[in-house]
Amino acid sequence: QTAPRALPFSVVAGAEDPRERPLPRPAAVTAAAFASLQDTIGQLEDDLRNTKNEMARHLREYQDLLNVKMALDIEIAAYRKLLEGEETYFSAGSVSPAALNPFPNAAYSFQPRVFSSSV
Repeated sequence: QTAPRALPFSVVAGAEDPRERPLPRPAAVTAAAFASLQDTIGQLEDDLRNTKNEMARHLREYQDLLNVKMALDIEIAAYRKLLEGEETYFSAGSVSPAALNPFPNAAYSFQPRVFSSSV
């Protein structure tokens, strides 16, 4: 007697029969798909290059603005120091603001106002 033949596990589990696989595509279809993918890659490379150029431009603009900010910060610090020096000079009481009048002509003279509180 002959024993029943055991089927491979893949056939029993419902695996695809190798005879039912699709046939390989013709070379023309594969070449067209390859050309399409090459075009897509080229477009993506162009987009990447343009994005890098735009980022470089933004970086230059940012650096320019940062340089302007630093220059303004330095100028503000210099004026702040000048103002603090004048406040110290006037608070000592040695010179009144009227004595610093650059226009000795009476028509252009600086007359400081003295405010008094009337309570």
